[in-house]
Parts: sequence; C-alpha cells; structure tokens
Amino acid sequence: MTDEQGTPDVRQLGLEPGDLDGHTLEELSDYLESGRLPLDPSIEGSPGCQLALDALERLQGLGGQLIDADAAAMPEVDDSWVDRILSGIALDARAGRRIPFAETEPDVDFGITEGAVRGLIRSAENAVPGILVGRSTLDGDVTTAGAPVRIAIEVNAVYGESIPTAIERLRTEVADRLRRQTDLVITGIDVTVKDIQRISSAGEEAS
Repeated sequence: MTDEQGTPDVRQLGLEPGDLDGHTLEELSDYLESGRLPLDPSIEGSPGCQLALDALERLQGLGGQLIDADAAAMPEVDDSWVDRILSGIALDARAGRRIPFAETEPDVDFGITEGAVRGLIRSAENAVPGILVGRSTLDGDVTTAGAPVRIAIEVNAVYGESIPTAIERLRTEVADRLRRQTDLVITGIDVTVKDIQRISSAGEEAS
C-alpha cells in the first residue's frame, strides 16, 4: 500500500468520512505535512482526528526512517509492515464498541469507545524507543463492566534495541494507561513482534 516513492497510501484503508468527523485519513496526512496550517478547527476539535494525527505523526518520524531504509535495501523489502500500521490507525479511528465505566451512582452512565482505548494503547509507543504499534484488539465482553478482557498488540521493532526489554516496557505502559483511564479488568497483554526493521547508520550508508 505504498507508492513508487515509498510513501504510505492512506486512500485504500476503507475509512468513511464519518469515521473521522467528516475527514479522511488522507486529508489528515496532508494536514500534518502542512504543519497543521492553516488551523482547521473541525480537525483540531475532533477526538478521532487527534488520535489519528498523533499516530500518523509518530509513523512519519520513526516510520519515515524505516521506509527510507526499506527503499535502500537489496532485495526490496516487503512493505506490508507499513500497511499493518496504517490499518491499525484506521481501526483506531472507528468508535467500535462502547465500554462502560463502573457506575458509582445509579443515575450516572459514563463510557469510552473501543477506538479511544485502542488510541490509548497506541500512545504507549511514545514511551518505548524503537517500537511502532500496528494493530491492537480487545478480546472479551468489553460492553459489560467488570468482564475480563485480554489485550493483543502487534508491533514493529527496530533492529538493535532489546526486544524483551521493549516489550516489557510496552506492557507496563499500556497497563498503566488503561488502569488510570478505564475500568477494564485486564487479564493479560500479549505483544507479538511482526517485523524487525533496521535503520542504516551514516557509516553503513557511506560504505
């Protein structure tokens, strides 16, 4: 799902404008490339758009270096890892199931969307160097308060980083964010490394 220049193609992810409050992932990518100028209140005021923008910005940072490394690799590297990350971002943009908070008062009914929870999971990558989160899923009846839920996360890792250390740190970050911002009963967090990408150093490129 990348073009000839190795740029991720965000037009083929199956998103409808309603998934992002009338915007598309392609629009958000262009908006990010423009430096978010001129300011668009309809984007800046949309929680779904903010989740997608944060993820796209992260992808354009570390992910951009990985794409450049892929473009210079011989033989050509499969770009499916980019597709998986973009598909995960698209999935985050969808509201999904409604997850209730534990009720403290009989007339109070608070909840959070499944997409917002996936956004919380993705945001944990910011605290873990060398990790890009692709797809995350919530396995369990999240619509029932107190029901057990297991988290599955697919990630890409950068060659040279300690994968066991990164995975454990990601688990800790995800668990902490979900504990602080949701009432989900998490029984486990499974992390699968789908790809290991190498970023060539300046010395390697010159040799």
